[in-house]
Amino acid sequence: MKTEKLQFSLPPELIAQQPIAVRSDARLLVVDRRSSELIDSRFGKVGDFLRPGDCLVLNDTKVLPARFFARRGSGGKLEGLFLAESAPGTWEVMLKSARKVKSGEHIYIKDSLKADFCKAEVLEKKQDGRCRLKLEATEDIEAILEEVGFPPLPPYIKRDDDPQVAEADRLRYQTIYARTAGAIAAPTAGLHFTKQLIEQLKQAGICFAYLTLHVGTATFKPINTENIEDHQMHPEPFGLDKQNTKIINSTKNKGGRVIAVGTTSTRALETAAVGSRVEPFDGVTKLFIQPGYEFKIVDAMITNFHLPKSTLLALVAAFAGLEKILAAYKYAVEKRYRFFSYGDAMLII
Repeated sequence: MKTEKLQFSLPPELIAQQPIAVRSDARLLVVDRRSSELIDSRFGKVGDFLRPGDCLVLNDTKVLPARFFARRGSGGKLEGLFLAESAPGTWEVMLKSARKVKSGEHIYIKDSLKADFCKAEVLEKKQDGRCRLKLEATEDIEAILEEVGFPPLPPYIKRDDDPQVAEADRLRYQTIYARTAGAIAAPTAGLHFTKQLIEQLKQAGICFAYLTLHVGTATFKPINTENIEDHQMHPEPFGLDKQNTKIINSTKNKGGRVIAVGTTSTRALETAAVGSRVEPFDGVTKLFIQPGYEFKIVDAMITNFHLPKSTLLALVAAFAGLEKILAAYKYAVEKRYRFFSYGDAMLII
């Protein structure tokens, strides 16, 4: 399929720059795949479209404060994104303005108050701004990021190094059920849940299952190939334990719907599929779901509105049909829904 088919027109002002005041007050566009009906609602009323015995599957990954600021010895400013720790004290990062940085150079990573925190040597420069750093610090990775890190908001959300703004984003660019640290991007469909809403849904007979997929930078990477089939997915770590496997399979056996909360949960569930069941999983997934894919586990999906020409848009187009999704997106633009990470949500049933 031509990548150009995943294009749509979006006024820049519809890209949400701030989260809505109350998570569950976000708008919800319900898309009925059979009838093509579009229903305007609010996320707090998502239970109106669910049934007792349905199971919501949530990704409980926790977003690391992976964005950081640094300076060169000459005083030049740098902005970076922590990607992984390849060895104790050795970071794989992505640096803006990396073109000027040289291997063997020392840079100084700043803390959240803009003071020097530690020195780091640039061990290696790679492609696309990627570098390998050796930090002169003894703390573990999470402790260091707590001192120096800012929320790794996507590039279309404009932020500087203001610590007060960052503190607000730390709370809101994180699901309320996040517990396993490792992501450098949020599973944004889950940002709309509150503790009260989850309890309300449980009281209504909805069950919950959890998996962990650590979202990486590839979630923001557009499809740059002419045909989407030629796009290469980056591997992302994913785990599903026996207890949650049992909950999901029991839902299937009893005739309930498995409802994936987010594209990450969708990819994870389909990766763990063996026939019409899931099996425990501990590894990585490179599954690229695109139009033509036959879903084995997921019966319905909660998701945000995604970027044009993205793998995420390809996934929802595979689930609902490309024409239905593009029609829903056109409707959402006309109705002034808010798009992308801090934006509104869709329920595809």
